[in-house]
Amino acid sequence: MTESPHYTDVVVIGAGPAGLFAVFECGMLKMRCHVVDPLDMVGGQLSALYPEKPIYDIPGMPSVLAGELVSALETQAAPFKPTYHLGQRVETLEDRADGRCLVVTSAGTRIEARAVILAAGAGAFGPNRPPLDGIEAYEGQGVFYMVGRREALRDKRIVIAGGGDSAVDWAISLADLAARIYVVHRRPRFRAAPESADRLRALAEDPQSPVELVIPYQLDSLEGDGGTLTAVGVKTLDGDTRRLEADVLLPFFGLATDLGPIAGWGLDLDMTHVTVDPTTMATSRPGVFAIGDVATYPNKLKLILCGFSEAALAAHAIRPLVHPGEALHFEYSTTSGVPGA
Repeated sequence: MTESPHYTDVVVIGAGPAGLFAVFECGMLKMRCHVVDPLDMVGGQLSALYPEKPIYDIPGMPSVLAGELVSALETQAAPFKPTYHLGQRVETLEDRADGRCLVVTSAGTRIEARAVILAAGAGAFGPNRPPLDGIEAYEGQGVFYMVGRREALRDKRIVIAGGGDSAVDWAISLADLAARIYVVHRRPRFRAAPESADRLRALAEDPQSPVELVIPYQLDSLEGDGGTLTAVGVKTLDGDTRRLEADVLLPFFGLATDLGPIAGWGLDLDMTHVTVDPTTMATSRPGVFAIGDVATYPNKLKLILCGFSEAALAAHAIRPLVHPGEALHFEYSTTSGVPGA
């Protein structure tokens, strides 16, 4: 038996930071939202991969843990009473004769709305696994692709592999509790925020710091017994090798991503990203908008704060579809406050 559809103004696909803020922005414009996400929690990558990772570029917050930011965004959206459909993936998107959209999820949930906001981040994601023989035996014991709890790494000898923001930020974050941190990267230059890279180099130069830069090396082998890691082998392109005694390996080589069914929705794509009008975040399909990491346009910056701005642009572009003919007397939240708050 086919489930009766839910009716709402906007379906937000993705409950990451951009999606959660889109609920707030839509709510401020008197639009109701249903939110769909394949994870069984809100927060997207922030919750699933690094809830205790510090984030430094949120305006007004010199530093905030990813999990704390997610909690704050969820609280901010709460007055507008969004309906969450978690643990479900959106499978199909159909256009209705009356101009509405019908979204159907993997659980058979049917939602009709005036517009859809794609806030799917990188799509379905999983960590890129380094090509090390026997690594599967150590996963979950000595090899981790995310840090769930910093305190679990206290007094550990840690090898962090990678040269991006995750590798650099975690090396900085763990420097005050780890016994030893080896940062393995194949080149002297890091692909991280310049200020963070400078902080890491300063730590490596401090004789009181546990941080050592192992450059230019790359992962080569693992040593241990029964899943217990004891050492990580590294080597240069010239064949020089080192043995790093270690309890934990944190390989941060990015995510393998897949748009899934979204790729078949007839949207203009650039590789695995959805092309949008940067002034409205509208896609090539009427009624469908995209924000956050899944969206692309010239000079796009993949920053959380940009996703927040894109959420506001999309909400304002959608409002005439939900409230046609109604004039918008826009007020700043400092003037209007938040309904129900």
